[in-house]
Amino acid sequence: MNVKKTFIIILLFLVLFSAISTVSADDDRSYSIDHAFIDLDVGSDGLLHVDERFDYSFDGKFNGVYRDIPLKSGESIENIQVSADGAYPVLVESDDNGYKHLKIYLYSDAAHTKGIRDCDVSVYISYDMKKVITLFNDVGGLQYKLWGEEWDVGVGEVLVTVKLPGKTGNEYFLNPQEYNYTSELKGDTVTAETTSIPKGEFYELVVLMPLDDFNDATYAKHVDKNGKDMIMKNLEDSVNGRNFWNTSYLVLALLSILSPIGAIFTYLRYGREPEVNYDGIYERELPTNDPPEVINALIENKHDIGTPNMKGFEATIMNLIDRKVIHLNTHSNEDTDLKELLLTFNHEKENELSASEKIVFKTLTHFANEGTLNLSKLSNQLSSQTNARSFIDRIEDWEQAVRESMRTEELFNDTGSKIINIIGRLGVIFGAIIAILGFMTNLSNGIYPLVAGILLIIFSVCIRRVSDDIFGKWTEEGRVYYLKWSNFKKFLKDNSLINEHPPESIVVWKKYLIYGTALGVADNVYKSMKLQMPNYLDYDDDLLYYHYYGGYGMMYSAYHTSESTLNPSSDSSDFGSLGGGSGGGGGGAF
Repeated sequence: MNVKKTFIIILLFLVLFSAISTVSADDDRSYSIDHAFIDLDVGSDGLLHVDERFDYSFDGKFNGVYRDIPLKSGESIENIQVSADGAYPVLVESDDNGYKHLKIYLYSDAAHTKGIRDCDVSVYISYDMKKVITLFNDVGGLQYKLWGEEWDVGVGEVLVTVKLPGKTGNEYFLNPQEYNYTSELKGDTVTAETTSIPKGEFYELVVLMPLDDFNDATYAKHVDKNGKDMIMKNLEDSVNGRNFWNTSYLVLALLSILSPIGAIFTYLRYGREPEVNYDGIYERELPTNDPPEVINALIENKHDIGTPNMKGFEATIMNLIDRKVIHLNTHSNEDTDLKELLLTFNHEKENELSASEKIVFKTLTHFANEGTLNLSKLSNQLSSQTNARSFIDRIEDWEQAVRESMRTEELFNDTGSKIINIIGRLGVIFGAIIAILGFMTNLSNGIYPLVAGILLIIFSVCIRRVSDDIFGKWTEEGRVYYLKWSNFKKFLKDNSLINEHPPESIVVWKKYLIYGTALGVADNVYKSMKLQMPNYLDYDDDLLYYHYYGGYGMMYSAYHTSESTLNPSSDSSDFGSLGGGSGGGGGGAF
């Protein structure tokens, strides 16, 4: 997965999650509901009277609040009354797609000319509901959402009082159970208090009452069948289903730790380096006679040990220049007065080259014009799709040729790095799945897979980007090889060491430049050489001029031009019965 996209997705999850408990109506205003008081009075005639109080805290300027009350088929609502503490309310009612919509304008003055700003307001709403109480042949029932999932914000707590028509034989159930703080039934009264309820969640009451408590229940819904067993089964199934998913989300979150456990095991089994009999501090001479592209592949490119990168390609060019296979000339551009680098080629020495060196040689001659390559204008040539594809294909052929020329298996065991790459890939996929599941659910335990998924994605991306030699390991021979070349790199990189032990000839300095390029420290070598041999250009050497005029920078520019040509940027993006009760709905502010 593209790393940039990965972090954009993670950032989006974090932003969305942070908005669960509060809503911002504009950039400079917000509000919360600290408390909700819900009082229900179940009449013996089947009428349900509802008293609601919502304690709002406003930060910024607002015009009012609204309340949407859903009505099932056959249900009705009447006698709606609204009042407020801390503001002057004006109610506007409307019916919309099965909802009673209450729009309550709040004013700070009795003349209703100014809206509210930065204040606390308690809004009271009362109404009667018919056909909400259901009378079966064996029991009377009320299923009512005390808090609905359609509110724009969560609530700090809900305090509930339910007055029942009789004092005995009542049963009550409050769900989801994780929001229950306290509840009790005393005689004909149910009281309950919740914890905070986040946006998108509901809180529901089911009450079973004896039929004898209802007299001439004209306002109730009558169902000609037994209902108690059905209600109890539906409750049990819904609660069990919710508990199952809450448990599943917790298990999914716990499974995410298998990835770091696997990484630790992989390191302990495959990543610990062998002890070797070598304790050198630095190396002044080339530790081996391997060509620079091999050293680049084994020592410099730690993220894919055994595969060279463009520093190795550049070092190969410099090596060919030093061996007189490629010659360098300069030409002044009449328009810019800048020096242009011209490469010419000695085809008589082509047969002396290794397979990978021949690919480099032929790559450069392919883009030459009449036997001369203007390196300064190579980037312009690679702006063409055809040329860019040809160049990249030849680079990939060169990488393969270098890999085939080495004995990587004798020096480095990459089993651990391969395993960690698989763990990283699976971790990104699994992390994305559980993060999405956690983000999409309203269940309380959904936060665990959401957080675990995001952390797993970050962990998986990171372990896939670590060096191969963290989870892979060198053989004993390879470890000595690596340490010697690393110490040679340390010597080249440390100007003070080179100044203490400078090379005795320009030949050695050129080797330092070539291998310094392969190891990524050419600039350090160049600085030291200028200090030790300020007149180095007097040698009139093609390799020194190549570095002096920035030939390596031109090659890097050409390579990146070809990549950009083949991968242009784009602005486009790839782009339970619980909860079945009456009441609920939602509301907000405007």
